[in-house]
Amino acid sequence: MLLLLLLMPWLAAAALPDLAPLAAPAQGRVGAAFSLLDTDKAYAFHGNDRFPSPGVARLPALLLLMQRLDTGRLANNQLVQITTEDFVPAPAPSALRDRYPRGTSMMLSELLDTFAPGSDATTADVLLRLLGGPEEMDGFLAFLRIPGMKLEHNERRIAGKPGLAGRNYTTPVAAIHLLHALMNPRRLKPETRQRLAGMLGAPSDGGRGISGLLPPGALVAHVRGGTETVKGVTAATNECGIVTLPGGRRLAVVILIADARAPLALREQVIARIARAAYDWAMALP
Repeated sequence: MLLLLLLMPWLAAAALPDLAPLAAPAQGRVGAAFSLLDTDKAYAFHGNDRFPSPGVARLPALLLLMQRLDTGRLANNQLVQITTEDFVPAPAPSALRDRYPRGTSMMLSELLDTFAPGSDATTADVLLRLLGGPEEMDGFLAFLRIPGMKLEHNERRIAGKPGLAGRNYTTPVAAIHLLHALMNPRRLKPETRQRLAGMLGAPSDGGRGISGLLPPGALVAHVRGGTETVKGVTAATNECGIVTLPGGRRLAVVILIADARAPLALREQVIARIARAAYDWAMALP
């Protein structure tokens, strides 16, 4: 599969519209990758370029955490301490920080309930700490044989120094590999995969990003992430996930935008249009 994905730019290219015009309104760098799970059909646009990885960087931690729950190294009922040192400062979104400004403790299962497609930055950092930090994640990515992805800093550190955002990076191809790992039935028990889908999944309602132009009711299990705009430039606007197609086939989609000057609404429109192109490409495949 690794060789296949590295060769993605040439596969099924004739069936996919040119993504360059769809990407241009972002006024920045755009990379994308699509893959129809359980087949050899895949495609990439700037697939091996590096992009800052907000949002995407949370997925390896989530996969490792679920594996450790499966094997008993972690337990749903274990108590997790959350202190003010864990809080990612505003404007990064954190319902956990806002609800418990002095810190709190809760069971791991309760903490996981605060993980959602937009995700809580503080939750992401607490889970990362629980797993051993960025160094542990790099080792896990090496174990998964996923090149092109690096995690050096947690979200709290990046929030304090936005210039560090690019030190956590991914390529679209690497993110596709990660989505394949998440969906691999050999890595997680069936009930754990179902729980993971429930944490990330949401039916499309004609909203923003990947789901924005998909048919109403399309099931999208996804994460998104980004950075604040500084002097008119946004370092990262990312979204990736799994779209369930009619008939049950699953499409992995990764769309990454870096160094963009377009406003958020336009960046999300770019993501929606590329996701719709991926959807139409997959639906046309035999």
